[in-house]
Parts: sequence; structure tokens; C-alpha cells
Amino acid sequence: MKTGKSVIGVNQVVETLLTNNPKLIILSSNCPDNKKEDIIYYSKLVQVLVKSVKEDGIELGSICGKPFPVSAIGILDEGDSDIFSSFKK
Repeated sequence: MKTGKSVIGVNQVVETLLTNNPKLIILSSNCPDNKKEDIIYYSKLVQVLVKSVKEDGIELGSICGKPFPVSAIGILDEGDSDIFSSFKK
């Protein structure tokens, strides 16, 4: 999160899918079903990988260093992280 570029939140992720081309979408385990369906639909249109994680929104927010729940993250630039290699396993 510190060296790369990302967007946080379901609305921002959907907007990014419509305007930019993110490299990866991460969804929390308790992401609202209607928003999850929208994100999956738009990601298939632009051929972006979507991964659901077992962590809920509170845990995902904590991992991102945010003091609030995070249901969706859109990765625009991974920076110095190895996030893509961790999802290939």
C-alpha cells in the first residue's frame, strides 16, 4: 500500500474498472453480494483478475493500515510488493 497505487472501497473499484484498468481486484469475505456481482461482471469485461480472500472487511482494512472496514481493493500499481506472486500460489 505504501509504494504502489491502489483504490479502496467498492464504489471506487467499480469506477476504476469503468475508467482505468486495474491489475488486480481483492474482495473481502463479507463484501456485499450485489457489489461483488457488479465488480465480477465489470472485471470480466476488462479481463482483470478478481480474488476473494478469507479475511472480512475489518481485517482487510487493518491489513491495509486503515481504521475502517475495507470490502474491496483495486491494485493499479503493485510498487515494491510481491502481491501477484502471493495470489499465483
